[in-house]
Amino acid sequence: MNTTTNIPATTHVPWNRGKLVGQKAPLKLKEIWAIRVRLQLSKNLRDLALFDLAIDSKLRGCDLVKLRVRDVAHGDQVASRAMVMQQKTQRPVQFEITEQTRDALKNWIGAAKLRSESFLFPSRLHKSEHLSTRQYGRIVDGWVTSIGLDPSAYGTHSMRRTKASLIYRRTGNLRAVQLLLGHTKIESTVRYLGIEVDDALEMAERTEV
Repeated sequence: MNTTTNIPATTHVPWNRGKLVGQKAPLKLKEIWAIRVRLQLSKNLRDLALFDLAIDSKLRGCDLVKLRVRDVAHGDQVASRAMVMQQKTQRPVQFEITEQTRDALKNWIGAAKLRSESFLFPSRLHKSEHLSTRQYGRIVDGWVTSIGLDPSAYGTHSMRRTKASLIYRRTGNLRAVQLLLGHTKIESTVRYLGIEVDDALEMAERTEV
């Protein structure tokens, strides 16, 4: 006797249907300046400091939002370099703070009357001491939307990837980018930058021996 029961097949809907997936695109130089100028003109001191530091630091969003004033400033002087412990890897990573970013940070810290132990980017919500990664994500969406970019193609990782991608394109130095991103393996840096065979061939063609 055949006891097989006919069970109707269920249709599995992929979680990413209709969504843009994959690496979030880094910003191009002209796009960096387009956002920066808008923030300067609107006198949005917090967002200008956040934007410039996100580009310089190349930190993950979870590390960026937890920075305290003391991580980047000593007294009333913003440092030219800083070091933080990465939450994901529990390894320290250093980053540069360019003059433009130092000015933006100094203006924001002064205007917000932040103390050394204060979070650099306090949350405006009472339930959180600092910006959440979700809030940061919404802020990034606003930045890219303001210059006509599709927010689904960009995100907080765009900010982390931007300067690293520019450095790689200008120098081809993977090891340097690996150190700046705090990656433990060079393979992670290769995947993160989305380096393809064409990129390698292009660099090879520019190298005479």
